[in-house]
Amino acid sequence: MTLSQQVSFPRQSARTQRFTLGSPRAFTVSPDGKRVVFLRSTSGTDRANRLWVLDLDGPSAAAGAERIAADPESLLGGVAENLSAEERARRERSREGSGGIVGYAVDGAVELAAFTLSGRLYAAELRAGTARRLPASGPVIDPRPSPDGRHIAYVARGALRVVGADGEGDRELAGPQAGAGEDVTYGLAEFIAAEEMGRSRGFWWSPESDRLLVARADTTEVRRWWISDPSRPEREPVQVAYPAAGTPNADVRLFLVDLNGPGRAATSDGAVEAAGGDAGGTARTEVIWNRADYPYLARVHWSAQGAPLLLVQSRDQRDQLYLAVDTDTGATRPVHRDEDPAWLELPTGAPAWAPDGRLVRLSDEGGARVLMAGDRPLTGPQLHVRAVLDIGEDDILVSASAGEEAADPETGEIHVYRVAERGTERLSDGVGVHSAVRTGAVTVLASAGPDTAGVSVRVFRDGKQLTTITSYAEQPALTARARLTEGGAQRIPCAVMLPTGYQESDGPLPVLLDPYACPHGQRVVAAHNPHLTSQWFADQGFAVIVADGRGTPGRSPAWEKAIKNNKLLILDDQIEALQDLAGRFPLDTGRVAIRGWSGGGWLAGLAVLRRPDIFHAAIVGAPVTDVRLYDTHYMERYYGTPQEQPEVYAAHSLVTDDGLSGAREPARPMMLIHGLADDNVVVAHTLRLSAALLAAGRPHEVLPLSGVTHMTPQEQVAENLLLLQVDFLKRSLGMS
Repeated sequence: MTLSQQVSFPRQSARTQRFTLGSPRAFTVSPDGKRVVFLRSTSGTDRANRLWVLDLDGPSAAAGAERIAADPESLLGGVAENLSAEERARRERSREGSGGIVGYAVDGAVELAAFTLSGRLYAAELRAGTARRLPASGPVIDPRPSPDGRHIAYVARGALRVVGADGEGDRELAGPQAGAGEDVTYGLAEFIAAEEMGRSRGFWWSPESDRLLVARADTTEVRRWWISDPSRPEREPVQVAYPAAGTPNADVRLFLVDLNGPGRAATSDGAVEAAGGDAGGTARTEVIWNRADYPYLARVHWSAQGAPLLLVQSRDQRDQLYLAVDTDTGATRPVHRDEDPAWLELPTGAPAWAPDGRLVRLSDEGGARVLMAGDRPLTGPQLHVRAVLDIGEDDILVSASAGEEAADPETGEIHVYRVAERGTERLSDGVGVHSAVRTGAVTVLASAGPDTAGVSVRVFRDGKQLTTITSYAEQPALTARARLTEGGAQRIPCAVMLPTGYQESDGPLPVLLDPYACPHGQRVVAAHNPHLTSQWFADQGFAVIVADGRGTPGRSPAWEKAIKNNKLLILDDQIEALQDLAGRFPLDTGRVAIRGWSGGGWLAGLAVLRRPDIFHAAIVGAPVTDVRLYDTHYMERYYGTPQEQPEVYAAHSLVTDDGLSGAREPARPMMLIHGLADDNVVVAHTLRLSAALLAAGRPHEVLPLSGVTHMTPQEQVAENLLLLQVDFLKRSLGMS
């Protein structure tokens, strides 16, 4: 009997992509309140998403009249998808592991949707429920209808193109000149924007549908790396432009492009002249700002409420400008400026204009992250605002967690609030993690709680529930029993899981810390499914602890920014939580292991190398071992550049040019895991660590994953990784 036949959960988790398949997502509400559009596959093991419409009007609306607007199986004639390299890269940046229709965009009336399948362009008439392929130059990337629904803009081979919604008039609007190769692209988010800044797109329609803002990214100066597949020596290595810390970024500019007719191009000194260069012959107007001091184009917002709005950021991320764009000349004027001695977080859903013309943004003021409308804060330190969800005529919808001055810490909870001049009202109910999409009177509320598997989706109109949207996600084969608490003097949010059926007479348990514990990755959440894998490890005979120390989001700006120049505090917090919880839970602190992936992999390696007195074994997955090799925007936010602070980079690296960094005795067993096709944390990180461990005479295991990227979506790989990890942990801690 093989390992995979002995245990059911790893296979189920892998097959269902951690129980996400079949769950509805990516909601859009039509402005007339008659339709909700969303994506969902037809079962908990079906990878192919369909485009669905929920009709809210008519006799069957109360029962939830759901219908398929586009089915990839019928549109492709049953042929498997064939993804371009560009599309695979986009999905890797967004951590998208499913198939079929993985994204869509709509016109202003939400009557026309555009999407891609196998690099081809498709349009769906949402009222009629019909979809068809449109002629377009491929492979097509990120198609987006104009607000009036008459055109669809898209990117193909580094150029921005447009085609009529009727399939006529396909043409290039802006593209690189011949011979530019892949160094210059129009309409695509560059690596840093997509991976680190949360900007996944590179063009934006005007409200009038007559112009577009188009980002131009030039990676000529970006360092080239080569990623090969050693298991396929006949294949050439893949070249990637990777901006490692302290090295050049892509040069990003922004242009106004007229859909029809001539335009003007502004030069960097503000003069206006005829367009030329590599614009593909199309007239354009360059948007001008001080790109030398503010090279990061972080956010772009263009609505009928005001002029196009940009958020641009300095390279050290301590200074950012909100700029309004003059669409006649391309000139910009400052609307607001933020500065911070540590760094500035990039908000979700902001900046944007309110209907009354005020600038809506998030700001770290008075020790809290607050919602601002103009110069007025609308929330206080009782809330930690996470995102702007919708801006209405009389209110703003946000998601938020409890702030430092909240009466209840509400560990792991995220709620939806309606914020207005007269006060704040919580719209979500019950302990859990909630999010929402709203247009006009219709709100789609998605909720996950700690006691029920999956996500429930309810649709409201004017505060009254109309219906629910069905989920086809599978029910897990086990139940997560996470106990949410706080640990240590720092009040570190923690989740503790014991084996199902554990009794006090069973005695102390070997401990497994299962953190991410790095910025932008909250793991302690008041929801069921995120703790399933940790519960499965617990059921193998461990007490599992997930602790979110300083640096993780959701509490306060000071909590997040305490790690500036010192992310080693993250390890201190793991130890503090462990030692405090040992007084309340049955923990055998003489047998402590830690596992992690990516940033968590770095932490796991750091734990056994720097604190072998506490940690006795580690699973180190896709770790960042030499922090000089990771990207600019992430690393420089916390450490500056390697040229400015080499000692900080050395202190935070597991391995330097001189070998292991800060390693102590005794040597503890380590399992290193890495995907050879990873273009985010390249396999050089693990190879350098393994070489340094070998040179130091430290035994370890290396598990190379051929053809695997930073994700592990392959069913057999994901399943067997869990089984092999348990086997390693039991061997290392003397449990078998």
